Amino acid sequence: MKESVNESTTTIAYPTLDAIFLASERLRTIATHTPLMHNLNLSEQFDANVYLKREDLQIVRSYKIRGAYNKMASLSADILAKGVVCASAGNHAQGVAYACRKMGVKGAIFMPTTTPAQKIKQVGMFGKEWVNIQLVGDTYDDAFHAAMDYQANHDATFVHPFDDVQVMEGQGTVGLEIFKDADFKIDYLLMAIGGGGLASGVSTVFQQLSPKTKLIGIEPLGSPTMQRALEEGHVLTLDHIDKFVDGAAVRRAGAITFEICRQYLDRILLVPEGKVCSTILQLYNEEAIVAEPAGALTVAALDFIREEIKGKNVVVLIGGGNNDITRTEEIKERSLLYEGLKHYFIIRFPQRSGAFREFLHVLGPDVDISRFEYVKKTNREQGPALVGIELKSREELAPLLQRMDEGRIAYEYINDQPNMFQFLV
Repeated sequence: MKESVNESTTTIAYPTLDAIFLASERLRTIATHTPLMHNLNLSEQFDANVYLKREDLQIVRSYKIRGAYNKMASLSADILAKGVVCASAGNHAQGVAYACRKMGVKGAIFMPTTTPAQKIKQVGMFGKEWVNIQLVGDTYDDAFHAAMDYQANHDATFVHPFDDVQVMEGQGTVGLEIFKDADFKIDYLLMAIGGGGLASGVSTVFQQLSPKTKLIGIEPLGSPTMQRALEEGHVLTLDHIDKFVDGAAVRRAGAITFEICRQYLDRILLVPEGKVCSTILQLYNEEAIVAEPAGALTVAALDFIREEIKGKNVVVLIGGGNNDITRTEEIKERSLLYEGLKHYFIIRFPQRSGAFREFLHVLGPDVDISRFEYVKKTNREQGPALVGIELKSREELAPLLQRMDEGRIAYEYINDQPNMFQFLV
């Protein structure tokens, strides 16, 4: 990456450093100048100097207010009088809502009906009487099309979550703050990529003010939208994505952000969703940091460049902290599965006295049964059950399977069978 602009991209408007400085002035009394904090635990863990840029401490608990407000502040009073509209299932909606309230602008915010009640409540809290929340369809795409219809019928301005120059320039103020606050040479800067607005704005700053800093974009493994676009050489729409890391899971990257990321980023790393879950729990338990999946995504990536960053100064951008507490069990489950500590089996127990006791003896005293339920009693000879087992280390699985084979336990391991696993678990 970091190639020069070719002729096919010269007509595209790009964010500029001067405009990002102007955005910083606009946001001076609106967005919080969030801290750049040295983290002792992560620095020791990775033998590097790790600093966290804490956008989870932003007024709306994510950096999204920066782009939304800067976009709206760049519009004339006549245009603002007609209102704004956006589509979002999370942080962008909160940023637009807060901007509407601060500027006294009416806003229509379209969200999927599947949006958690907590996020809908937050949007209403930040926007108060200035926003009208409309729940439409089951997906972001449904909400987006409804927002486009609203824009056409009401002549409102659509505030894009990422593929807009003024939005990118607002997000780029995160980069200015990092550069101003760092009294050291930044060797690596890690930032999450969804549509690419944050990465585009921040990389514009560092390309000019700190060109030797390695800029690494982080995407979830189940939503490699920007990486796929870079591999193919053009923006494309993914048919299926894992939406778990919702703040960084989009089916299509931006046209402008694609060009900027192609030129300025050194590379993109993909991080498994399970690793993100382990990192969320680690940040909460060890640092008292409540990070949303997209916020923990960048910290999770450190494990994949461990050798490369030894002895280096590394800035990790935590983009948001809007985590829904109702997701805790799912987060724990995904983490245990990724770490190799939780395993699911279909066990076919003989329908006779003592069969379950024999199974417990095979498991041993250090294995916990976390789930046990009969799936179907097919006949008098066998009774299949779905059994979830938790281990203390991933190395315990092989000996367990050996004991089950030696004990002639009739089982089927389903962790590595995605279709069956999703259906039963």
